[in-house]
Amino acid sequence: KNIFKILLMNSVDANEIKKAFLLFINVESLNEKTKLENAFDEFESLVVSSGLIIHGSKCLKQTAPVINTFITKGNLENLRNQIIQSDVEIIIINHELSASQTRNLEKFFNKRVIDKTELILDIFATRASSHIGKLQVELAQLKHLSTRLIRGWTHLERQKGGIGLRGPGETQLETDRRLINKRIKRLNQRLEKSHKQREINRYSRKKSRNKLVALVGYTNAGKTTLFNKLTESSQLAEDKLFATLDSVTRKNKNPKYGPILFSDTVGFISDLPTQLVESFKATLDELKTADLLLHVVDSHDVDYKLKIKEVNNILNDIGVMNIPQIIVNNKCDLIDASKLDILKFKKNEEVFISAQDDNEFKDLRAKINNLLFNGMYQGWISMENNMGNIRSSLFDMGCVKEEKVSECGKMLAKIKIGNDELNELLNLKGFELCLDEDILLISTK
Repeated sequence: KNIFKILLMNSVDANEIKKAFLLFINVESLNEKTKLENAFDEFESLVVSSGLIIHGSKCLKQTAPVINTFITKGNLENLRNQIIQSDVEIIIINHELSASQTRNLEKFFNKRVIDKTELILDIFATRASSHIGKLQVELAQLKHLSTRLIRGWTHLERQKGGIGLRGPGETQLETDRRLINKRIKRLNQRLEKSHKQREINRYSRKKSRNKLVALVGYTNAGKTTLFNKLTESSQLAEDKLFATLDSVTRKNKNPKYGPILFSDTVGFISDLPTQLVESFKATLDELKTADLLLHVVDSHDVDYKLKIKEVNNILNDIGVMNIPQIIVNNKCDLIDASKLDILKFKKNEEVFISAQDDNEFKDLRAKINNLLFNGMYQGWISMENNMGNIRSSLFDMGCVKEEKVSECGKMLAKIKIGNDELNELLNLKGFELCLDEDILLISTK
């Protein structure tokens, strides 16, 4: 009950808190890397995605953060009257704050203050739909709130013992901290159990020789729309940040192409809090077993180059940069035709598509097949009668298009398979290629 009360006190309920004031602070000492041109627009989109109404905003500049309040005294004094006299109920800051900085700002403004991490956590909490996703969000929330318990209580006196007990007992703060640590331990155990189940699923997938292609990229780059087109699925795709939170895996439905599984993953964002990456380890581990990454890029975004670097930095931290990657420049229908021709000329090794129009996917599918299978073979093969296990594997992979029996009793099959896998099968005794003329002759007889 205590943990629930603390989570409730720290959550942003969009049904109750309608008006928010945005503080976008550009700190020179924290600008070690090039900042996004539309950083404020991205921050604003995050707030809108949480369901809040923006009732005012202010962009500030300062050389370095202040230890006690993060914001300098001069900036605070300039903001005091504007915020205190307004009817906003919450102040949102675009940086990660310490627990003491948050408390001091709340005392100064007499308003609720949350940082970027809490904002992202709240969005994740509203978007998580699967059991694993909800566990991951709760774990991230508890880890974040474990250092902010003191704000949840005004009474921190000792709890009195029962009759005959003279000890002062533990404080309410100590009790909550102990309960939260227990809950974190229990959540880690449940996630570890699900992690083992995913490993079994991956083993089964490898055994069936299906290839896994994971879609990665910056949030709101169009990954889910592309995923729906490739797999003929109907996952929710919205023009919002973090519209997709739970990873989903579906099989390629088009019989023209090889046995491929596509996985839609959560989008990344600049300055992603480290505890979120750790808590979503079970989801991000899906990337480690991928055979190919489709790095989806919003090519219409002015900051697309920086966002590519941000995503690659996170992929490097996860340890998946060694996996082959295809850059998929999405939303090309929003780019001027002359500018698009220049981009295609400069980056002829990349793919340019619009996820809304699946007529442009031929080049993308060709590159996927070349990287996964070293090209595709489509034709007839023959197998000895004792190779039933190979025949079964080909059917499981969805490679068999047609089947016949020769006069001598051999199994004949028309298949579509990757060249690398075909070469492995040709090394087996009794597995051979057939000419179309031979099959036609058999059919005629």
